[in-house]
Amino acid sequence: MAEEKYPINIWVNEERYEKLKNAGLADMCEEMLAGMKVIRVYANDAQKDKILARFPTAKFDASTTKSIELLPRDVKDKIFDKVVEKQSIDVLDEFLNEY
Repeated sequence: MAEEKYPINIWVNEERYEKLKNAGLADMCEEMLAGMKVIRVYANDAQKDKILARFPTAKFDASTTKSIELLPRDVKDKIFDKVVEKQSIDVLDEFLNEY
């Protein structure tokens, strides 16, 4: 059975979109509400547990979206910066080691 993955949704404004475009990552964006864009960084079970333990405001939506929500803005900013730096959405292990 494949390992479960849990998205962290990072909203992409125009400034972030430009950074993604410049890094060749604009195709990672998904259209969401009313034309707003989002990228999804996925956590596995171990990463999800570390994130929830490390950031007390974070919540896991077990009932509907199976996503990690309510991370502090600076945390999402750092994850976004790591995505641009590594040109990949597979950045959570490195992020968790540094943060």
